[in-house]
Amino acid sequence: MRLPQARLDQVLDRFHQVEARMGAAADGAEIVRLSKEHAEIKPVADAVQTLSKARQELADLEIMARDPEMAAMAGEELETLKDTLPELERQVALLLAPRDADENASAVLEVRAGTGGDEAALFAGDLFRMYSRYAQTRGWRVEVDSASEGEAGGYKEIVATISGDGVFGRLKFESGVHRVQRVPATEAGGRIHTSAATVAVLPEVEDVEIEIHDKDIRIDTYRASGSGGQHVNKTDSAVRITHLPSGIVVTSSEKSQHVNRDKAMKNLRVRLYDMQRQAKDMARSDARKSQVGSGDRSERIRTYNYPQGRVTDHRIGLTLHSLPQILEGDIDPVLDALIAEDQAARLADLEAEFQ
Repeated sequence: MRLPQARLDQVLDRFHQVEARMGAAADGAEIVRLSKEHAEIKPVADAVQTLSKARQELADLEIMARDPEMAAMAGEELETLKDTLPELERQVALLLAPRDADENASAVLEVRAGTGGDEAALFAGDLFRMYSRYAQTRGWRVEVDSASEGEAGGYKEIVATISGDGVFGRLKFESGVHRVQRVPATEAGGRIHTSAATVAVLPEVEDVEIEIHDKDIRIDTYRASGSGGQHVNKTDSAVRITHLPSGIVVTSSEKSQHVNRDKAMKNLRVRLYDMQRQAKDMARSDARKSQVGSGDRSERIRTYNYPQGRVTDHRIGLTLHSLPQILEGDIDPVLDALIAEDQAARLADLEAEFQ
């Protein structure tokens, strides 16, 4: 793809405008807004400047190559530049392509057991452990907000906040139904069972303007189950908040009722914000169907097959025979393939824009 120079000039013009306004701004709120835009646009402007410089250098070398006395000297540099220019174009195109505004946000991870009874709860536990281990390798912090343990282990439901730079951008394609095929420990006949768990990854965005009226929520306190020490056993410290208009229910079950209320309200805002995101995603998918990122949380996206040691992502037809490593948190090969597919779709959109 060769990006129109006029589009590149627009980026640089906007960058210079923002820099000039930052130097003249006196209002605190405007300075914050301009600083944020400057931070977002600077990597794009730097890449555009590098590309523009390379294009100019290519033009100069082509002129030199026409001169018999300069042709030999210019020829080698010209070939090298022709090899590197397409990658520079691609890098700038990716920066210019429409991207998720929440790409760099932390995320709320929800894993729920689906069909399969105790085995589904065990699988939900395996998935949560996989994501926790992956977060550890990335230097992200995992904080459990609420959990309901399965009778045989694992989780009926677990909700956690994963904090760090770019969490949502890496994990957002994990939302959907994950299916497992394996022989349960309780299966005497050695038959393979199929169970499922649902994963949802929601962006945790600071300063989200989600208005919640007191009349629209019901707050209940109850006694938390599971681990938590003597305090939990003696007091009704856990908090459940029901958002009446949407039917969303959020819980938090730590020792402090005050902390639980704050956490539950935070998670409610995240869920309401995600509802808005899903509505936008559905509107976009009507215009362009993509294999990745449809926002359909009921879609079966991946199968973990224990007997064959393989993991298959059904959206992009990817099969990897490295099930043990993936369950230990080595999920980058899957995530990288999903992100590459999404990037290809975004580049196709950008290319169509210029045709």
